[in-house]
Amino acid sequence: MTTADHFAELATRRSVVVCCGTGGVGKTTAAAAIALEAARRGRNACVVTIDPAKRLANALGIESLSDTPAEIAPAIWDPAGTSTGRLSALMLDTKSTFDRLVTRYAGDEDQSRRILDNRFYRNVSGALGGTQEYMAMEKLHELHAEGGYDLIVVDTPPTRHALDFVDAPARLLRLLDNRVFRLLMMPTRAYLKVASIAVQTFLRTVARVVGRDVIDDVVAFFRAFEGMEAGFRERAAKVQELIADDETAFVLVTTPRRDALDEAEFFAHRLTDHSLSVSALIVNRVHPSFTDTPLTVLHAEAERLAADDPARAERYRALAGLETVARHERAELTRLRERLAHADVVLVPLLAHDVHDLDGLATIADHLFGARPLPPDTASA
Repeated sequence: MTTADHFAELATRRSVVVCCGTGGVGKTTAAAAIALEAARRGRNACVVTIDPAKRLANALGIESLSDTPAEIAPAIWDPAGTSTGRLSALMLDTKSTFDRLVTRYAGDEDQSRRILDNRFYRNVSGALGGTQEYMAMEKLHELHAEGGYDLIVVDTPPTRHALDFVDAPARLLRLLDNRVFRLLMMPTRAYLKVASIAVQTFLRTVARVVGRDVIDDVVAFFRAFEGMEAGFRERAAKVQELIADDETAFVLVTTPRRDALDEAEFFAHRLTDHSLSVSALIVNRVHPSFTDTPLTVLHAEAERLAADDPARAERYRALAGLETVARHERAELTRLRERLAHADVVLVPLLAHDVHDLDGLATIADHLFGARPLPPDTASA
């Protein structure tokens, strides 16, 4: 089976694809292109972004995205009408997702309202460190369990934050097991006074900084949370199972720049710490190679023509410059290929224009899935 065939399995057989990469490497575009290809091959696909920028909406030809999946009209992405697939997209709204989770696990409407109206909850539900990453995982689980999609493609934050995305379920479980959390869940302040002088001292110290009312809101929030932790614990465990499932694939997106390649390697090593691995590596914006001629020969020819045919000499210099970049990139990619030998590597060439619409997205999908391969010398770099 060829690399293209292996990569095609992302669109044809996987149920979850998580796209990771540092900022500015085209990760959002790659995620959308994979979902587009799955739809073109007859699957019901959804792409999820937690990036508040409008790049995904623009690329899909729609005005904006919300926390609810929006199905893209087939006439937009399949004008020939040849596919039976469906394509949807959404942008994560952290607070809305958290609100629905609270409502799901609250014992009754009164408990749900006490949490949703709590000032501490309203202040942190969309901004607390790690909340976005966990709610992204919650949204993934929700779509996977209830959305009826064949494939969900997740566009994550820049690489090191994407590790928080992977770690989020385990961090939630650690919070639920934390001694301070469990003490704050106790039903009476009397227990705090008797059982934990340390917690009482901590709360008094914090109260001097942020105010007694804030501390009362915090304690009230945790008390209102009583009885719900089992639901959160169960959900976090299911999310962990989904991440580790054989039907979930991690795709690294990078460019041939040294810093981006180093970041990709860093993420790949961290994934192994979770007993996970990179299924595929997408290298975006690769300079194509135009000649096998040694660089020394190109420079010598430019010098020879400099006096008699300066215009042609300049073209030789330009070719030498492009070849220098292309060959340097191939050398860097060879190093990363050796370290990620198990992953399929797909190269996408540097395009003349940025991808900002569905036509550009289709071009990327064609390169990824073999309809528009790179020239042989570059593809085998």
